[in-house]
Amino acid sequence: MSDEIDFTQGILALAPLAGFTDLPFRSVVKKFGVDLTFSEMISSNALKYNSAKTFEMIKKSPLEVPYIVQIAGSDIDVIKEAVLILNDIEGIAGIDLNCGCPVPKVVSQEAGSSLLLNLPKMQAILETIKKYSNKRYTSAKVRLGFNTKIPEEIARVCEQGGADFMSVHGRTRAGAYKAEVDYEAIARARESVKIPVIANGDITSYEKALHVKEITGCKSLMIGRGAIGNPWIFYQIKNELHHVDKSKILEIVTDHYERMVEFYGQKGVCIFRKHLHTYSKGLAGASDFRNRINRIEDESIMKEEIVNFFGN
Repeated sequence: MSDEIDFTQGILALAPLAGFTDLPFRSVVKKFGVDLTFSEMISSNALKYNSAKTFEMIKKSPLEVPYIVQIAGSDIDVIKEAVLILNDIEGIAGIDLNCGCPVPKVVSQEAGSSLLLNLPKMQAILETIKKYSNKRYTSAKVRLGFNTKIPEEIARVCEQGGADFMSVHGRTRAGAYKAEVDYEAIARARESVKIPVIANGDITSYEKALHVKEITGCKSLMIGRGAIGNPWIFYQIKNELHHVDKSKILEIVTDHYERMVEFYGQKGVCIFRKHLHTYSKGLAGASDFRNRINRIEDESIMKEEIVNFFGN
């Protein structure tokens, strides 16, 4: 498998989501339609200090080709050290700079979306990644701005900083996850640069994916929260389906469960409950199902419950 990303036809990417897009989840969506996966957001500081948990988060499935590690930070020297550490890890196709995270803890460190308040600094960080990385790609994940929308400026800074592509979440930092996504502003970002732009934000169905492509002019899409409880959205888009058969949903849920247990061991049974809560949402008997699985710790009994609930 090649780690080249073919943007000419357009790709489907899974956005990094803390606590959700771990290795088992990424493996599942990769198998059922995703072209490109990203690690959960990795702190450049944690990398510098050789955090064992951080190196565990960087691990990827053999299916994940190409695979990109997303880092966050604002100190150029620390970013450089993080890049040099990643250079020694095989199987990584690129390094992505997080310029969109709205979480106060990240913003207070002048990282994530706060970089949108200091575009020269953002460009310098991208240039540092580009200069020292031995990976094929350098990229950035951005929002439309911090308080005000400046998509063209942000896009041009990414391109000038050496990004090979970028993904744009169609809200400002002030808009968090509640404001309406401005797909026209993503189109403005795309039109102002030559590098590929991936559209991101509130893509929750096959129909919405078509709508977003049409308005933004982007061939490529990135989906994050729209895939939680709904990872078959990638299968739908890839296969141009308005509906997904129950048998396919069962296959995907079961596959996810088995990968969780394989990766986390016995603990995976309990961790998987949060996924089953979202997978069962809106289905008949979901409340009783959730009550039952909340008490199950046995691997095979949980598997039976999944098959019985999603297979009927």
